[in-house]
Amino acid sequence: MKLEGVAAFLTGGASGLGAASARVLAEAGAKVALLDRDMALAEPLAKELGGVAIECDVANHESLSAAVEQACQAIGPPRIAINFAGIDVSRKITSRSQGAHPIESLQRQIDINVIGTLDGCALFAERMMDLEPFEDGERGVLINIASGAAFNGPPGQSAYAASKRAVAGATLPLARDLAPYGIRVMTIAPGFFKTPLAETVDAKHTDKLISMVPFPKRWGDPREIGELVKHICQNRMLNGETIQIDGAMR
Repeated sequence: MKLEGVAAFLTGGASGLGAASARVLAEAGAKVALLDRDMALAEPLAKELGGVAIECDVANHESLSAAVEQACQAIGPPRIAINFAGIDVSRKITSRSQGAHPIESLQRQIDINVIGTLDGCALFAERMMDLEPFEDGERGVLINIASGAAFNGPPGQSAYAASKRAVAGATLPLARDLAPYGIRVMTIAPGFFKTPLAETVDAKHTDKLISMVPFPKRWGDPREIGELVKHICQNRMLNGETIQIDGAMR
């Protein structure tokens, strides 16, 4: 897909991996819509990139649906849609010191990471399916964000790992559902990337994890996720697959 002038919608696009990807896509000529809860971050970034910022809670269908409609009105229907929005509540499923993992945070992770992602796919694809096709009949591409934790989760991330494994597991059936309409579906599973969320984790813990990365032995740069997003958009043979980008960390 040629990126010049196409509309790209990014949930969770105001910070971290989403913001970096929005920058890469905008630099390539795409029009970006940042669908995010944090307007204090989304609005200045959208202004910088010449895009739009739209307030959105992906765990609320009415909010997400309204945001998609507003984004379509602002920059046109999406050719690219990326579900970055997600949360991680790290806590062991039960322990003597803390007791059982609260059901509210378990449900919240599923609502945002799984339901929010699948609902986004449904709403975005609905807008793509009637667009004029490009080369090979391609109309659009959906990219979802899983995590290395989906395949190799550490202690305290059972709910998060389960939610991200669900995202990875949905990739192939989503691609098969949408193939008749020329819509590709891919998932990215990042390892350790330097984001505001990652920087809240205790440095002793993260330093130990980074030391276990085979190569390159460092934090990932969020822009490297953006460059992978860009390549997925441009390479039509990438479909129905989850790509782990983690320096061979397993």
